[in-house]
Amino acid sequence: MSDVRAYGAQSKASGVAPMPIQRRALRADDVAIEIDYCGICHTDIHFVENDWGMTEYPVVPGHEIVGTVTAIGKAVTQFSPGDRVGIGCMVDSCRQCSACDDGLEQYCEQGSTFTYNGEDRQDGSRTYGGYSESIVVSERFVLRVPDALNPAASAPLLCAGITVYSPLRHFGVTTGSRVGVVGMGGLGHMGVKFARAMGAEVTLFTRSSEKVAEAKRQGAHQIIISTDQADMEAQLGQLDFILNTVPVQHDLNPYLSCLKRDGTMILVGVLEPLDPPVAGGALIFGRKRLAGSLIGGIPETQEMLDFCAEHRIVCDIEMLDIKHINQAYERMKKSDVKYRFVIDMATLRV
Repeated sequence: MSDVRAYGAQSKASGVAPMPIQRRALRADDVAIEIDYCGICHTDIHFVENDWGMTEYPVVPGHEIVGTVTAIGKAVTQFSPGDRVGIGCMVDSCRQCSACDDGLEQYCEQGSTFTYNGEDRQDGSRTYGGYSESIVVSERFVLRVPDALNPAASAPLLCAGITVYSPLRHFGVTTGSRVGVVGMGGLGHMGVKFARAMGAEVTLFTRSSEKVAEAKRQGAHQIIISTDQADMEAQLGQLDFILNTVPVQHDLNPYLSCLKRDGTMILVGVLEPLDPPVAGGALIFGRKRLAGSLIGGIPETQEMLDFCAEHRIVCDIEMLDIKHINQAYERMKKSDVKYRFVIDMATLRV
């Protein structure tokens, strides 16, 4: 075991503050990583404040991790000290169910072991995330970050990036596809970038006319103001696929009307019950699909990182001194960041 500096929450009301944690000694298949950068996901806030009622304190958030390998276990073959690597939302799974066999560890039938607030499958200890100096993870869940990518701006790819890349790939978005993206936050702006790089014609739906110029800069071909009835009616039956990134309850029916026959809308944001209800006729009379998607497995996440290197895609970020983490949380609640905070972990070591 080794003592490590970290930032975490001791209770629902404590906020995030310095706290010491311990990392395990290397197992045979483990990789030890010094953390250089860690993105901040809105999920971190939900766990710190126990919004979902499942937090076990103390909790150390952070699942968008980029760092440098410092040591490896005796059975590790894919990584060496000095390699630039990443860790996303998972650090283990059962490794033997059909989902794991298919490289879809996020859908592990026994439940994935998440990077923080999880339980280690071997010793039962709590998992602690990337708001820390270092982390120890099984080789199977370590990703190689290509040298062509800016390491800080790559960190959010490990959650925000793969969350939108996976459904675009799974549902076959390609050259000539007509893709709508709903929402222009951390997930939405990555969805626009990926869909554009895949050759799609990209339409962004937003409630704010102030985001038109920004959406075009990100690569959207056209922008629809979703509160403008004429704008929405002009899109009826036009799209093959809609990536819906909005994380709160909202009316899905107007967007379903924008799909062509056999079109698909994927939800990657909203976890609450759908309200208002979805009209069954909107699905039945166009053989349309409404589905959901959760991050991606390890093979697909590596594919995404390689795709990003090929197309020079990273997340738009604002760098953060970890001492300002609580202020950053408050800004995130107000959507006051474009589009992801990334902690410079060097600020933890001074």
